[in-house]
Order: sequence, then structure tokens, then C-alpha cells
Amino acid sequence: MAQTLDHGGVDTAVASQARSTRGRASKPTLPPEARRLVPVEPQETRPKTPSSPVGMSPDIDEFLADIRSEKRLSVNTLVAYGNDLRQFRGYLDRQGIRDWDTDAATVLNFVAWLKDQAYAPASLARKLAATRTFFAFLVRRGTLRSDPAARIGTPRVGPFTPRTLTTEEIHRLLLAPTGRHTVEALRDQAMFELLASTGMRVSEVVSLDVGDIDVASGTVKCMGRGGRARTLPIDARVLAPLQTYLQRGRLLLAREPASGALFLNHRGDRLTRQGFWLVLKGYAKDAGIAGTLTPHTLRHSFAAQLIGGGALLREVQQRLGHASISTTQMYRQNPPATTLPAAPGGHLTIVR
Repeated sequence: MAQTLDHGGVDTAVASQARSTRGRASKPTLPPEARRLVPVEPQETRPKTPSSPVGMSPDIDEFLADIRSEKRLSVNTLVAYGNDLRQFRGYLDRQGIRDWDTDAATVLNFVAWLKDQAYAPASLARKLAATRTFFAFLVRRGTLRSDPAARIGTPRVGPFTPRTLTTEEIHRLLLAPTGRHTVEALRDQAMFELLASTGMRVSEVVSLDVGDIDVASGTVKCMGRGGRARTLPIDARVLAPLQTYLQRGRLLLAREPASGALFLNHRGDRLTRQGFWLVLKGYAKDAGIAGTLTPHTLRHSFAAQLIGGGALLREVQQRLGHASISTTQMYRQNPPATTLPAAPGGHLTIVR
């Protein structure tokens, strides 16, 4: 039987006191040595989108339900399409257009407005694709007689060059949580180490359960896109912060003992992608990392290290969980300017 991480090794006095004083209206009373580990995590917020007039949201909701069943898009793609269309709806509202019956000039003006907001070419292409698909749906359903976006081409998107972090930046980012004496800091260090050493997507990291970590084999099992599961190796030194988090941090964050989620937020619920993003932004500032740092930057850095270390493209595809090897080829066609030193076994080298 595989040995998995558990709460063994936790001081029984701390555990029993936390459980005995946990209630619906009060938080656990902590012993003196644990009182400085108090939650200070920023509140999770979702991006605000312009409000839609009465009767417009159902059209978007029906469209999303239609493409969900027809195209089998991922949840993240559906959320992005919904936000894109509500943003377009908000733009129409500001132009005094109260329904979907508009013209090509208005759609082009919307694209021009997006460019003024400094959206990346890939984001522009996605937003226009969502708008075009939505209008085609309205015509097919009989809501509109003609499609105002039918003759509008897709913006040209240039080759994508993944941004990666330097070894020094990785070092500063992974050290940043150690400067905060909080429960969340224990969690954050474990999350960052795990993501940087495996190249998992942030959605895969926050979806992990405690039982997905196998200490005996030094592996983690994650569920990727399309329901494809894969097992990834973990460097032995990454297991140490994971165990510290479970033994000292997760116990104090948990509100429901039966919860199997590995990474919890300050409310005791599973940490979300948006919550992870907020946490990462704060540490990037603490670490003095310039520019926009996303969870995918760590994933790109991991892939760059594998390619730089001479790994076969097929191996990198399997590690990253890409459905098609053409997606992985971007790392070979557009190699990042900085690669990280390789370590035995293909793990990301963390300089201490």
C-alpha cells in the first residue's frame, strides 16, 4: 500500500485544542507557540464585468450551455468566453445599444477599444472568436437575421515566446514565503515548490487532494485537461515543505476535518485559481520580480529546463500533459532566453 501524506507528527495538544474549540461562530484557540501563525491571506475576488441589461444574460447563458455540450470545451474556456461576452455586452450598453442587433462597424470599434486597453493579441483573438461564435449562434437560433461579425477576420497572432524566470528569480520567489510567519506562508511555500518542480498547471495544483501525494514513491498524481491523469516525480526536498504544511499549517486552516483538499484558503475551503493568482502576485512583489508573473511562467520555466537539459519532446509533452505534441513544440521553435540548470532525474534545480 502506498504511503501517503497524513497529519502524523502533529502535536496532539495543538490538534485536540483546535478540534475541541472549533465551532460555527468561533475559531480554534491556539497555543502560544502557534498564535503568530494567523491567517492574513488576501480576499479572493473575481474580475468584475459590466452589468448586463435585463434579458441579455440569458442569451449568453444559453449560448454557453450550447457550446458546452456541442464542443466539449473546458470549464476555464467557458468562463473566459462568458467574461468576454459580458464585456462586449457592457460595451454595447455604453454605446446605447440595448439588444444584439448591431453592425460590423460596432464590432470593429469594440476590437479597437480592446486594443486601446492594451490587451495582448492572443486575448484579442479569443474575445473576437467568442463574439463571432456567439453571433452565429444567435442567427442559427433565429434571434438575429444577419451576422454582423461574419465578414470580420481573426486578428493575426504572432509566434508566442514563453517567458521564463532566471535562476535567481526562482530562488527569490521560493524564499519569499519564509519571510511571512503565517499559516498561509507554509502552504504557499509548498505550492510554489511543487509547481516549480513538476510544471503542473495551476488548476491541477489547486485540485490536488492529500491522497494524491505519495511519499514512498516520491510522486504526485494529478488530473489534467480532458480527464487525463498523469503521475509526476517530485524531488525529495519538495516533500519537506509539503509535510511541514500538512503538520503545522493545514490543520489550522481546515474547518472541516473530512475535507480532502490539499491546499486550503483562510476559510478552510479549497484554494481557487483566482486565490492562487492573488497569492503569487503578492510574493512576486516581495521578491522584486518585474513584469507580469503568472502561474504559467513557472510552468514555462520548468519546460525550458527540460528542453535545455536535452529532454525528448515527447517526454516534455508527457510531463506537461499536452494532448498534442504541436503545443509542446513552441518550446523548441521559440526557445526561452534563459534556461534553468538541469538536475538528476529531470527535476527543476532550486538554488539554495
